[in-house]
Amino acid sequence: QVQLVESGGGLVQAGGSLRLSCAASGRTFSSYAMGWFRQAPGKEREFVVAISWSGGTTYYADSVKGRFTISRDNAKNTVSLQMNSLKPEDTAVYYCAVARRPFDITKATSRYDGWGQGTQVTVSS
Repeated sequence: QVQLVESGGGLVQAGGSLRLSCAASGRTFSSYAMGWFRQAPGKEREFVVAISWSGGTTYYADSVKGRFTISRDNAKNTVSLQMNSLKPEDTAVYYCAVARRPFDITKATSRYDGWGQGTQVTVSS
């Protein structure tokens, strides 16, 4: 059974930085893409960024390009999200997830599972 645990959220002022981490267990993740998604109050969950199984390919939502950076450590089964130049509109619960199929990298929420409990990111103006 896939288990993902996010951490690193918090309250930060606009322009500040946070680093989120996701620890994975229950499966060998080195063959699977990982993604970060977020959900703001009253809104649907949206794609933020994904990284391929090898780390060689990344997809970013336009809203975070140039500010967020995803990375992974397959030896440790972890994926991280460095978030810089944070804006109030980045406020949301952030979730990590693992692609359902090996070697498949996608922006589609429906093609991920193993959702963690999420970590709250709040950016004040």
